[in-house]
Amino acid sequence: MIDPRVPARDDNPRRLRHGPGMSETAIPSGRPGRIPALDVARGVAIVAMVIYHLGWNLSFLELIPVDLRDYPAWLFFGHAIAASFLALVGVSLVLAHGGGFGRERFLRRLALVAGAAGLVTAGTYLIFPDRFIFFGILHHIALASVLALPFLRWPWLVSAVTALAVVALPLIVRAEALSSPWLVWLGLGTRVPSTNDFVPVFPWFACVLAGIALAKLRRPVARPEAARPSPPLGALGWMGRKSLPIYLLHQPILYGGLALLASVLLPPVDRETRGFLLSCQEQCKGTGGDVPTCANFCGCMVNNLKKEGLWQRLLVDGQDVAFRLRVEQVTRQCTAPAP
Repeated sequence: MIDPRVPARDDNPRRLRHGPGMSETAIPSGRPGRIPALDVARGVAIVAMVIYHLGWNLSFLELIPVDLRDYPAWLFFGHAIAASFLALVGVSLVLAHGGGFGRERFLRRLALVAGAAGLVTAGTYLIFPDRFIFFGILHHIALASVLALPFLRWPWLVSAVTALAVVALPLIVRAEALSSPWLVWLGLGTRVPSTNDFVPVFPWFACVLAGIALAKLRRPVARPEAARPSPPLGALGWMGRKSLPIYLLHQPILYGGLALLASVLLPPVDRETRGFLLSCQEQCKGTGGDVPTCANFCGCMVNNLKKEGLWQRLLVDGQDVAFRLRVEQVTRQCTAPAP
């Protein structure tokens, strides 16, 4: 999410000096030093992210009858989006500081990203206190921007080899001690924390390093003489330039609107019912049941227990033998084949 800026061609008459030790940067007409293709790539990633969060919201709010988190293809889609953002961070770091490190610009951008990450943590803690985001994509970008600084000076091969090592390390090193709240962000623990977005250092920092290696190996060049982009590409480029505010605003708007829609369209579900359904479905899937079957079975079980007047007693005391036998009868009714 760091703005890519590169030295333009020497034949441009408009120049700006960055100070001692910094190269001259030509400023073409229009927006200075930007590479439209990178803005478009970032815009495509933003659109994909909005689609992913839209699907997640619809599933979480039960506006669609499936839990998308159970589908490997959907999880891969989310991982691909995160990887693309992080790789673009690496590319942008090279382009922004390849001609010399701009400390003030770097610190200003770092403070902006870190502050945005703090807002995400605070906002998700208010809405999802049990699954708030403490080390998501923005937290990773802020830390990775600092960790990547030495690699801006070294050859591309160093970044590429280190990226492979970062991917391999969590496959080799796993320790329960690294699952503690203070170290889990490394990604080397034995347990995955309960959070709505988790992008640990290992292996995800490899994506940033890969972006650095690619940018050093084949440095993108700004082309001010390029034709005016088509409206779709122009819109994607604009979204790429505004990626941080779009990231911060899109999910509150999407989730808030869909939550309001769900409150109108769907009957209210109390906390106990939702918790029971989630637990029941997890147990059902653990025995090999597919997602639709488990959802139907658990929903049937809740409905029958409430119809028979057994629901409240199940929540308070489900240990009585006679009562458990009655619950099993309800369960058998839900699993019985349709006539």
